[in-house]
Amino acid sequence: MFSVRSVRSAALALFAALAAAGSAAAADYPAHSVKWVVPYPPGGTTDVLARIIAQWLGDKLGQPFLIENKPGGGNNIGVDYVVKSAPDGYTMLLVNPANGINTTLYKNLPFNFLTDIAPVAGIVRTPNVMEVTDSFPAKTVAEFIAYCKSHPNTINMASSGSGTSVHLSGELFKSMTGCQMLHVPYKGAGPALADLIAGQVHVMFDNLPSSAGFIKGGKLRALGVTSAEHEPSLPGVPTIAEAVPGYEATAWFGIGMPKGTPKDIIDKVNAEVNRALADPRMLERLAELGGKPMKGTPEDFGKVIAAETAKWAKVVTSSGAKVE
Repeated sequence: MFSVRSVRSAALALFAALAAAGSAAAADYPAHSVKWVVPYPPGGTTDVLARIIAQWLGDKLGQPFLIENKPGGGNNIGVDYVVKSAPDGYTMLLVNPANGINTTLYKNLPFNFLTDIAPVAGIVRTPNVMEVTDSFPAKTVAEFIAYCKSHPNTINMASSGSGTSVHLSGELFKSMTGCQMLHVPYKGAGPALADLIAGQVHVMFDNLPSSAGFIKGGKLRALGVTSAEHEPSLPGVPTIAEAVPGYEATAWFGIGMPKGTPKDIIDKVNAEVNRALADPRMLERLAELGGKPMKGTPEDFGKVIAAETAKWAKVVTSSGAKVE
């Protein structure tokens, strides 16, 4: 017969063995390449940021962090893939505002993002930028609003997909200004920007990192940034709030893994991302893209996700936007 003391001793031994196994797994991690799922096509902000951080992680942790683009479904296809992956630290997700927005925007998702993805690390916050082609008649936000109201339902508003911060930033602008524009969703910022530059669509509220080069190269004209403060990388560009008081929206990006991933592995990746965000050369590179570092613990990033999910739920509800 087992005594209470022997059962307790066996339980403590099991817990100690599991803890030791977790520590050993983290010490050996990564033992081979890591797949980092970006739920958009190449060329957009999520892809650009992931490749910058993936290079750092690969160099510092000794194994390649390989970007795998899985676009579609408003970014839900990539999320669903990661949710269903083994929680062993070898599949990561590029987390972005759509993950919080889609919780309200879609009625029947096959996952619960807040519980099925474990937060690992924040990377950056960036403003979005309201931009048009250089040939567009309006030169300022106020002129754009006036033009929009005199030409209702003739302006096509591109986005990197339904439910993205690019989409909802535009919806927020529409609701606060009364502008009537047709939303044209794309499967990522890359194809949307190509059509915007070609004049197939008229305006976009894009994440700054994917548009910065086109703005600085003169292919697109920035009318205003969506943040409450001016963006140092775009000197002379006003905030949208200067023409539309109270307007504010920013994008945020980070890393998630499937729930159940060992905490030691999560903490190891988190620590390395934080080291990247403290490196002067990395900070300079991210600043050129309008990125402001989001250093912190996995728990800190989890709080950001929860807060942003609640914030955008109000915008989705007030705009009436829904996707089946």
